[in-house]
Amino acid sequence: MSRSSGERPDPLFAERILRLRRRLERLIGIAATEGNGLLLLRNGDEIFPAMLGAIRAAQHTVDMMTFVYWRGDIAREFAEALAERARAGVRVRLLLDGFGSRLIEKDQLAMMEEAGVQVAWFRKPLYLSPLKQNHRCHRKVLVVDEETAFTGGVGIAEEWCGDARDEHEWRDTHVRLRGPAVDGLAAAFAQNWAECHDELFDARDRFVESTRHGDAVVQVVRGSASFGWQDMQTLFRVMLESAEERVRICTAYFAPDAYFVELLCAAARRGVTVEILLPGPHTDKRVCQLAGQHYYEELTGCGVKIFQYQPTMMHAKVVTVDSVASLIGSTNFNRRSLDHDEEVMLAVLDPELTATLDGHFEDDLRQSELIRPGRWKRRSWTQRAREAAVVPIRRYL
Repeated sequence: MSRSSGERPDPLFAERILRLRRRLERLIGIAATEGNGLLLLRNGDEIFPAMLGAIRAAQHTVDMMTFVYWRGDIAREFAEALAERARAGVRVRLLLDGFGSRLIEKDQLAMMEEAGVQVAWFRKPLYLSPLKQNHRCHRKVLVVDEETAFTGGVGIAEEWCGDARDEHEWRDTHVRLRGPAVDGLAAAFAQNWAECHDELFDARDRFVESTRHGDAVVQVVRGSASFGWQDMQTLFRVMLESAEERVRICTAYFAPDAYFVELLCAAARRGVTVEILLPGPHTDKRVCQLAGQHYYEELTGCGVKIFQYQPTMMHAKVVTVDSVASLIGSTNFNRRSLDHDEEVMLAVLDPELTATLDGHFEDDLRQSELIRPGRWKRRSWTQRAREAAVVPIRRYL
């Protein structure tokens, strides 16, 4: 775990932070906030106790949204914690994606609703037009008492339990946030809740003033499905085009379009070290992996380094740039996240937090295999045929 400590950056870092901040604010139109404190959480052994501890300590409100709410002891533990707080008089709202959380156990739903938890479903497929069915709520947000928030890649299911020790314990990264940027995550919840429920807020929402909890500068960027260029695409583009020394991307699902492939190659060609960490033999979406592998030859030919994580499913969504900037949240580097789904990312300008994430990346690289350009170019015709087979559906992956 790591906490942003607020040490003043050196002049080079300060210049990079200011430049990136102004680019992001001007081009996305969302002001960054100062005075934020962040705590990095790696894998279920750190993530779940922190989230559950916050829920159990709630005194006023709990707002939680997730794409995945499946089965297992951890799913029941969350249901019981939410139900207990509702019985105690805390206003508890739970927003579940109608597709991603369809496997939730019905007795857990009944228990929560009987306890007073307000459960809403985001776009149940049965009741939607084909167009809306394709646009899911992939955000993972927990906001407690309007003062503490969590976001990242984790779902509520047994697959995320443990410490990534084997293929049954997925690797993921989450973050606890305190400070003014909590409002941005609360707004991400409110945006999707408003589509599913008549009541947007009630008397238990105190709308408290934000207080300082650290020195990190944070911009909260929301991605929503619509036609044309989106804020999430701008966020990734600014990061890639601003990089001067190094870009590191960790993503569960890598299926970009040709435009973002060219952005990656352009960064590598101008001398930026570009490293991408992806799932290896353990992936829950092989078709998406094939879509990304279609570009491996082009990317490695430009100098991009691609690594495949070996121990288990790599599910984290993290980007670091030039030792000063980090992206953490729900967005993958694929067409689905950038074009189709509701997503949220924290753009964090904080050298210490970025250094910790870079350390995590290096730890993961020691358990990964590098895609070697010559060897990949000689891959089998069977592999090439599989890659070609997914081209018609690549925009939905």
